[in-house]
Amino acid sequence: MNILSVQSWVAYGHVGNASAVFPLQRLGAEVWAIHTVQFSNHTGYGAWTGQVYSGEAIAALVDGIAARGVLGRCDAVLSGYMGDVTIGEAILDAVARVRQENPAALYACDPVIGDEGRGVFVRPGIPELIRDRALGQADLATPNHFELAYLTGAPVLTMPDAKRAVALLRSAMRPDGPRAVLVTSLRTNETPNDAVDLLAAAGEDDRCHLLRTPLLPVAVNGAGDAIAALFLFHWLRTGRAAAALERAGSAIWGVLKHTVETGSRELQLVAAQHEFGNPSRPMRSAAC
Repeated sequence: MNILSVQSWVAYGHVGNASAVFPLQRLGAEVWAIHTVQFSNHTGYGAWTGQVYSGEAIAALVDGIAARGVLGRCDAVLSGYMGDVTIGEAILDAVARVRQENPAALYACDPVIGDEGRGVFVRPGIPELIRDRALGQADLATPNHFELAYLTGAPVLTMPDAKRAVALLRSAMRPDGPRAVLVTSLRTNETPNDAVDLLAAAGEDDRCHLLRTPLLPVAVNGAGDAIAALFLFHWLRTGRAAAALERAGSAIWGVLKHTVETGSRELQLVAAQHEFGNPSRPMRSAAC
């Protein structure tokens, strides 16, 4: 399995590619990583150093990979934090180039826009590019609760709200693809106070699968990047939304539990790497 992953990078900690690449490699995937930014650490610390790369820089790296004659062996493109509108353009161009060489290749769009409490935190133009262009090319999408509501323009307060929003999001995705959606960090009025929901849907019908996980006392960055990568991996392996949801959700919950136990502010991806292939607490989803 070969995955072209275009996301942010941090030297210290785990977000973006620094969160997505290792789990994929640990499961046996080859990852061709292109970084949209290179920072010393994630911006949640309030201070960081580094730079945002240009769309031209991203395109040049794709050119270099293409020159190796390997784009036809790429099974999927995964995108996350873009950093700049021109980077989004370069990502969509990369998707088109990969599909030209391998029409079966998938595009997994993690629509990094914002989250509850912070609102939109990306640069102007990026939310519109994701909503109006990237989703139309996407086969998989992995929004969080805030991003689901933002992208569909629909409130997500109840489980029926969530299901309607997922159906709207899927209708905006590439019609020839599986239109698989994973919603992370979902909290509706039906979610118990001691739980967090994940919701997945794919296929021709609108059947959803709900994975309710125990709430952990942790607030770390990068979990969404890791679960998006894992959902893509397990989708490529199984082609089933429920299986991809269960395996990705169980693995990330195990990593977060280990992170809580160590008291770390950063995801313990390396220390808890056994969770990727053999989750300590396998969880099962329910139809919804």
